[in-house]
Order: sequence, then C-alpha cells, then structure tokens
Amino acid sequence: MSRPRPAGLLKAAAILLGKDLLIEWRTRARLNALVFFALSTLLLFSFALGPDTKLLERNAGGYLWLAILFASTLSLGESFRVEYENACMDGLRLAPADARAIFLSKAVGNTLLLVLLGSLLIPVMVALYGVKVVLGVGDLMATLVLGCMALAAPGCVYAAIANNARARDVLLPLLLFPLIVPALLAATKAMALVLQGDPMDQLGSWFGLLGGFNLIYWGLGFLLFPRVIED
Repeated sequence: MSRPRPAGLLKAAAILLGKDLLIEWRTRARLNALVFFALSTLLLFSFALGPDTKLLERNAGGYLWLAILFASTLSLGESFRVEYENACMDGLRLAPADARAIFLSKAVGNTLLLVLLGSLLIPVMVALYGVKVVLGVGDLMATLVLGCMALAAPGCVYAAIANNARARDVLLPLLLFPLIVPALLAATKAMALVLQGDPMDQLGSWFGLLGGFNLIYWGLGFLLFPRVIED
C-alpha cells in the first residue's frame, strides 16, 4: 500500500484555515466572547478617565489597541486549546503535511479574527471618544491589518508553548506582552496619525516599521514552530 502523498504547504495551510473558520462560523462562541470583552475594555477606559473628552480623543488609538491586545490573548489561547483537546494536535502532526502549515493557518486565522474584531470596535471608539478618521479608511485598515498581524504571529508560537503548561492562561500574556511592545507602540502611533492627521507625513515610516516587525515575527514563527510543537 502506497503512502499518502504529502500536501503542499500552502494547500495544507488553506485546508486547516478552512477547518478553523468553519468551526468558528458554526459556534461563534469565541468571536462573541472577544467582542463583549473588548467592548467592556473600551467602556472601562471611558469611565476611568471621566468627562475629559480631549484626553479620550488624544489617546483613542492606544485604548483601541489595548482592547485588541487583551482580547487577543483569549483568541490565541482558545485556538490552540481546541487542538490539544482529545489529542487533535497529535493527529495534525501525523498528517502528511508540513508542520509549518499549522502555524500559517493559525496565524492567518487569528489575524482575520482580530481584524474583524477591530473593525467592529472602531465605530464604537468613534462614538465613545468623539474621534474622526482624518486620513481615510484605507490608511485605517492598513494600520489595523499590520498591527493584528504583529499580534497574531508571535502569539501563535507562544500559545502553542503555553498550552503545554499548567498555568497556560497566565503564561501566554507573560510571554507575549514584552515581545510585542515595540510593534504595539508603532501600531498605536500609526493609529493616532490616522485619527488626528499627519501634517509631517510620518505614517509611511510607521508602516515600514510595522512591516519590518511582521517580517521578523512571521519569519521566526515559520522557522521555529515545528520545534515548538514537538513532544
């Protein structure tokens, strides 16, 4: 009996991504939890700072990214918790496909989920904090996508590591947050320019910095992930 032919990397990643998206579409439990958690975070920031509308408007981009960051820990942890239940990860490792396809599918899936979450939060942020999108929707979405990619790639690697630990819900943010501080600062600054204007034409530089972080995060994650999921 001949062995099954290994699937190509991108084909295997697309199959796994389709499986994850189908599970999410059927249950929608993770997305609902993320939306309510992130909305609560935005509301807490507005209540904590009181009626100072100028302060809320000036720091709205930072509050948005903090809400997405806190919600991302729930998304990343849950995406791998599903695979480790009933030894599903062992089945994925035994499949005739490159193990790096698992990383690509999880990273792309979490990026899409975080971008969707951010798209739902932006109208709420505008209504709560009284901000306006000065530079246009294209720059806004580019900032959102680049920032979510910078959260998803290292988050998937650390989520895979943390799921093997007993205190996984505590370990994931402890590992992830220090690593993504530079990318989070760049995303926050880019979002502030999009919302408040860019008279000195600095947005392109912040996009370049975010792109550089993404190349590093995604490249290292792609190379190291097969070692991470080994027993």
